[in-house]
Amino acid sequence: MNPPSCFLTALSIFVSTSFATRAAQPLPRSTPEAQGVSSQAVCDFITELDKIDTLHSVMIVRHGSVIAEAWWNPESADTPHVLWSLSKSFTSTAVGLAMAEGKLGLDDPVLKFFPDDAPAQPSENLKAMKVRDLLTMTCGHEQELKIQNHQATAKEFLAHPVPMKPGTHFQYNTYGSYMLSAIVSKVSGDTVLEYLKPRLFDPLGIENPTWDSSPEGPSLGGYGLYLRTEDIAKFGQLYLQMGLWNGKQLLPAAWVAQATRKQVPNDGKSHAKIGIDWQQGYGFQFWRCTHEAYRGDGRAGQLCVVIPAQDAVVVMTADANAFQQQLNAIWDILLPAFSDQALPEDATALAKLNELTAKLVAHPKNP
Repeated sequence: MNPPSCFLTALSIFVSTSFATRAAQPLPRSTPEAQGVSSQAVCDFITELDKIDTLHSVMIVRHGSVIAEAWWNPESADTPHVLWSLSKSFTSTAVGLAMAEGKLGLDDPVLKFFPDDAPAQPSENLKAMKVRDLLTMTCGHEQELKIQNHQATAKEFLAHPVPMKPGTHFQYNTYGSYMLSAIVSKVSGDTVLEYLKPRLFDPLGIENPTWDSSPEGPSLGGYGLYLRTEDIAKFGQLYLQMGLWNGKQLLPAAWVAQATRKQVPNDGKSHAKIGIDWQQGYGFQFWRCTHEAYRGDGRAGQLCVVIPAQDAVVVMTADANAFQQQLNAIWDILLPAFSDQALPEDATALAKLNELTAKLVAHPKNP
């Protein structure tokens, strides 16, 4: 005998609600010592960050648990923060998911998706430009085409000169990230925001993400995403776990490995002047770091740093101009503090850490 429809409806609601409840759960919390880090080292790390004008938040995840978190007043845990170019790593993720669904390929020509926006006589280099080249910021532009007032269009991008052979020259390219977003929209019928919601945001428990869009409709791709600090940490943890979340493979492990390894060198003039961590190679909208780490990052100090060797993720939001200083604080203070074994609990140092994080106040940038 089949169960009554009302029972099935109730069961469906229960399952859906239960999944949503599980998905929305925050990351586990732990003391630093339980995860092999001293509270005193975390105090030293946050004290160093407090010297930067100005940090907004920091979160440290070790072995899957948050061991420290802080917001500089008036910032708060519930306040979405602009990600700037850290948005690019989420756009890359949408491309990886679309590839897994067979909607596009790395070697698909960019012009394939925009037949009505192409120049009347596209150059050979433009015709040779592939999805892979957009992902690695080697699309062949000599100068970056800037998006003016969020008015991104595929036609403007495709009209820009392509003097170099795609795949041979790294040139930072936010407009190229927009084109990736537009391609996902072309093959899925959704904006990247809509496309990622059931595939990434909902399973991670990321609630109410917002993403600015272009007049054409697609999410801006290269910037414009707003998330909370813990949302960013969950994204980093997903990549650290090679796409696995709560026993489900949300993102192919092969994509994670490919997207985060060095695909092209980036040791030329573009961004290299910022510091050594901008000369370690570039993946698919992810930067390689020293210490075999990788990151997504965005203007003014937005960071999602994944350190596989230490099973750690470090997230920061900021309104600063101190990228290398932020990263150096990780490498010089936090990284040496990671131990392979749990440490004895230190109530005194933990109380000091809690006192420190409770009184942080955002201070204005120096003129």
